Amino acid sequence: MREFGLIGKTLSHSFSQKYFEEKFQREHITDASYSLFEIADIKQIPAFLQQHPLLVGFNVTIPYKQQIIPYLDDLSEEAAAVNAVNAVIVKRIGDRIQTKGYNTDIEGFRHSLEGIKIPEKAMILGTGGAAAAIKYVLQQKGCSLTIVSRNPEKGLPYSELTPAIIAAHKLIVNCTPLGTYPNINEKPDIPYDGISDEHFLYDLVYNPSETSFLKEGIKRCAKIQNGLRMLHGQAEAFWELTCDV
Repeated sequence: MREFGLIGKTLSHSFSQKYFEEKFQREHITDASYSLFEIADIKQIPAFLQQHPLLVGFNVTIPYKQQIIPYLDDLSEEAAAVNAVNAVIVKRIGDRIQTKGYNTDIEGFRHSLEGIKIPEKAMILGTGGAAAAIKYVLQQKGCSLTIVSRNPEKGLPYSELTPAIIAAHKLIVNCTPLGTYPNINEKPDIPYDGISDEHFLYDLVYNPSETSFLKEGIKRCAKIQNGLRMLHGQAEAFWELTCDV
């Protein structure tokens, strides 16, 4: 039996286990299982790998996409480029455990934008591991980016946002966990009055399907998309990586 899973600090919001269990059933995959592993501290990773000898791959979510890197033996080119990992392949060679980190968020986000016209200027809310993947894809598409952060050393502070700045960025991507179940009333603190029907609001959060952030866009007739399509895209990219294990 091959074991797969997701690690993170709090995973009650995650659809990953359901997605893979349905995939295994649909595709008649009988030698695999997918579990959720809540880990209180990234320092537990070496022990976690020892405790799960059947583990051949796992996904990584908040807050460990960057914290996990020092615990890995190798990184893919894209994971190294964005300094963030959301998928790890585990190989066991004798007594040695060998790990390699990948970033399938890149492929997942790229996949989710198929058929969508991307505006020239985009705004990314947040500076975590997921935001790094979004930035990478949008830069490849030639977008002029504004990064917004609670840390003024990493981006434009939220306090400096104005309706005019919002109006000038026709794509706004929420890469923060604000609004994730069960805290469904939370949303990024931006001047929503700058949003119009020319905007496209994208939220990486997918549970709930319409976050408070997206509802602000709906009020103003903006196009919206949640993170479910990206989740599916990155999950399939992860599964492809496991095929040779």
